[in-house]
Amino acid sequence: MGLWLYSVASIFLCIFLQAIFNAIRNKKLPPSPPTIPFIGNILWLLKSSKNFAELELVLRSLRSKYGDIVTIFIGSRPSIFITSHEVAHRALVKNGTVFANRPATLLTTNIFFPKQRTISQSPYGPIWKLLRQNFMQATQPSRLNSYSRCRKWALNILKKNILADIELGNKAIHIDDYFNFALYTLFTYMIWGEKFDKEIVESIQRVQHCLIYNFIKFNVLNFAPMLSRFVFRGLWREIMQIRENQMNVFLPIIKARQEKIKNKINVGIEDEDKEDFEAYVDTLFDLKLPESGENFNDEELVSMCSEFMLGGTDTTATTLLWTMANLVKNQKIQEKLYDEIKEVVKHNEEIEDEHLKRMPYLKAVVLETFRRHPPGHFILPRAVIQETIFDGHKIPKNAMINFPVAEFGWDPSVWENPMEFKPERFLSEENANFDLKGIKEIKMMPFGAGRRVCPAINIATFHLGYFVANFVRDFKWTIQDGCEVDLSEKQSFTIVMKNPLKPCLSPRIT
Repeated sequence: MGLWLYSVASIFLCIFLQAIFNAIRNKKLPPSPPTIPFIGNILWLLKSSKNFAELELVLRSLRSKYGDIVTIFIGSRPSIFITSHEVAHRALVKNGTVFANRPATLLTTNIFFPKQRTISQSPYGPIWKLLRQNFMQATQPSRLNSYSRCRKWALNILKKNILADIELGNKAIHIDDYFNFALYTLFTYMIWGEKFDKEIVESIQRVQHCLIYNFIKFNVLNFAPMLSRFVFRGLWREIMQIRENQMNVFLPIIKARQEKIKNKINVGIEDEDKEDFEAYVDTLFDLKLPESGENFNDEELVSMCSEFMLGGTDTTATTLLWTMANLVKNQKIQEKLYDEIKEVVKHNEEIEDEHLKRMPYLKAVVLETFRRHPPGHFILPRAVIQETIFDGHKIPKNAMINFPVAEFGWDPSVWENPMEFKPERFLSEENANFDLKGIKEIKMMPFGAGRRVCPAINIATFHLGYFVANFVRDFKWTIQDGCEVDLSEKQSFTIVMKNPLKPCLSPRIT
């Protein structure tokens, strides 16, 4: 009995001492709701919100009580939330270098992005700078022009699928599946320089979807990893199998492309059916690691190709669906956009890059979609490069720093009637040259801001404009009589429509 009491007393003493240590250590952290040693705010969060989607409501409550910077503890690790435009701008832009780091990668994330050697996962430093610079060179405007055949090919496949449905007499078309497949068709071509047949594209799409649509359930493996390997052995086998499947699909394609480049087979030949442009993977083969001078290994090449695809497929497909849903719901906006397209593009003329630059209303529609329906309500967490004092609060080096970007775009103090879809707001004198990167000020930041602003921002906005312009020019988008467009959301890999759009499409007679 004495030994048992001694053990219990020792445990409580450790908890008490840990609580005192944490209280001293966390004294200068941004304020937080009530915490419990080792558990943090988890119980409080469970009581305050039913699911992750309600976190934004919780943050509003915390902001009104504690201010613009608050802390939520997941276990003993602090997660800091910056909840106002002005403070976000000071952190990400004015103190951009300090807030340019990434938190230590989670164990499950490291399976798919080993050693954090991708643009999105790399700590701020030489490897990140190398990869980002390479990406920016590979996607600069002149290089985007070289991908024009990729876009046209993907668009033609998408239109064929739509027309086939129309010919079958289908009124409500499952357009989200077509969008998603078209984007995978486009990005497989851009990444590997090959026109793959349907089966190969579907296999690539399948392994990517196994990763992104199952990833949330693997989060439990990040808590007490040693214990989870025994308790959740089935989940560990599943996640390792997903990575193996991804390697088995991607690596042979990468190796085949590398062999073609090495032997200069079909590369640089001016033929409509040959690969006469530099694909994204081509730019990765000769990159050297700054610290060792070695090339990136096979696993890292697969991860970088996967990252490029993650950034441009499902996110863009989701945003396309939100755009078209609003154009179906707001027929006047759709017709106003159609009139602009007709003025710029001649009868039966292909819509080219230069046309898009002369469509201010199209640009306004794209910006309004990103404001009203950002693909993610939070950007990837940031971290500081070293412990720092910011706005009077201590920001630890190991803390995750989060920004509720959807809330920024819906703030009624910044945007009039923020939940209304109104592209005209971006044609006003105030927003005529709107800065989506938030350099001067942050009004919305669907791509982040500062040093780690998403490098794919130009690709994403361009592709969205390109596909929307073609959809509206070629088809009239409506919905069946008696039906309504439901703009309710749900959390998936991105923020998607709870009830996906199933529009009625009819070819426009020009």
